[in-house]
Amino acid sequence: MLHSMSIDLPWLMLVTSLAGQNQTARMRIWRALKASGAESLRDGVYLLPRSEATQAVFDQLATEVIQAGGSAHIVALASTDAEQEGQFRRLFDRSAEYAALHASVDAWFAELDSLDEVDARRRLAGLRRDLAALAAIDFFPDAARQHVENVLADAEARLNKIFSPDEPHAKSGDIPTRDRSAYQGRLWATRARPWVDRVASAWLIRRFIDPKATFRWLKSPGDCPKKAVGFDFDGAEFTHIGGRVTFEVLLVSFGLDHDRGLMRLAALVHYLDVGGVAVPEAAGLTAILAGARTRVAGDEALLETMSGVFDDLYTTYSSSSPRTE
Repeated sequence: MLHSMSIDLPWLMLVTSLAGQNQTARMRIWRALKASGAESLRDGVYLLPRSEATQAVFDQLATEVIQAGGSAHIVALASTDAEQEGQFRRLFDRSAEYAALHASVDAWFAELDSLDEVDARRRLAGLRRDLAALAAIDFFPDAARQHVENVLADAEARLNKIFSPDEPHAKSGDIPTRDRSAYQGRLWATRARPWVDRVASAWLIRRFIDPKATFRWLKSPGDCPKKAVGFDFDGAEFTHIGGRVTFEVLLVSFGLDHDRGLMRLAALVHYLDVGGVAVPEAAGLTAILAGARTRVAGDEALLETMSGVFDDLYTTYSSSSPRTE
């Protein structure tokens, strides 16, 4: 393998040769190249914009080719002129893929009123995964990506309005530190029929903040008792601040944001509540929670059901290494 590390060489080319009879290895490597976003210049010659991440991708693939009995070389290069640079960049134009994803979002949105919550959220999770995968190989993002992100956010807002109304608006400012001793044996209140941020926050409160907490599930935020500690609604003591959802705000407020398991769980809650970086377990938790909301009548019973799920996730997240795939 040949590596040239000059910063004036903004492209990487992988040149491979692999015996035709090794079909299993060829298919595995082809799938990895496709997932990486590499584009083919000709048979066995692939191009990527140069970065540490793409260098690592080509290094791994070159190793696999050699282990399968082939040859592989990685070459750092620059385009010869502006015309060739334009040709290279056009290879990575993702506008058609964004257009197809936009059409999928539109189709889901058109059916949204007729879907049950389980199916609606399952399909939303799939669209989020598709967008995250496309964004990961969009090396030259433009307005097409932002447009699809906005369309998906609008569609998701519509979903939440149907199945989880009165979602809070994020406040600005810093997150104040709270004394946990002042929040023991308290009445906590949030909106009824909780979705992921509320039910996860209630689990967090009872598990790590106030073990003797009791909960009031509100039909309307205006029904919140004055003595209650409100969370996850507009005007509540604990709600969205900046880019953080209520679960994350509670972590910071009570000094729990150094707990590895809770922070990994926070990434999952954040993704399911407001989007962002995809988390592998998201689709499974969506299905479990949506099914539980359909099956379980009372919100206290729903919290009891989901607490076991969050306990298990927390245990796994605390004891295993973060996923890198």
